[in-house]
Amino acid sequence: QVQLVESGGGSVQPGGSLRLSCAASGSIGIITLMGWYRQAPGKERELVASVTSGDSVNYADSVKGRFTISSISRDNAKTTVYLQMDNLKLEDTAVYYCKIKRGILASWGQGTQVTVSS
Repeated sequence: QVQLVESGGGSVQPGGSLRLSCAASGSIGIITLMGWYRQAPGKERELVASVTSGDSVNYADSVKGRFTISSISRDNAKTTVYLQMDNLKLEDTAVYYCKIKRGILASWGQGTQVTVSS
């Protein structure tokens, strides 16, 4: 069993910042990818950012230059992923989900709400 615990969501004004975190625990094995997805009301879930075990990062075009993904490792294995979100915009409002991949296996967090409003 893998547990993903997310934290850091909340409400901010446009231009504000939030930092999301996702900690993996349990029988996680070797995580090959950690990432953040988001889903806004009425829209499909989309990739926000991801980082591989080799530290290769990928960002959605809409967040490039504003969001930064990072991770920490324990015993040479990634276990926690962060998403620093700066200069938040109204359109960033969504439920943000953490996802990890262990080979072909994927696990999702419960989601954390991010609301950007004036």
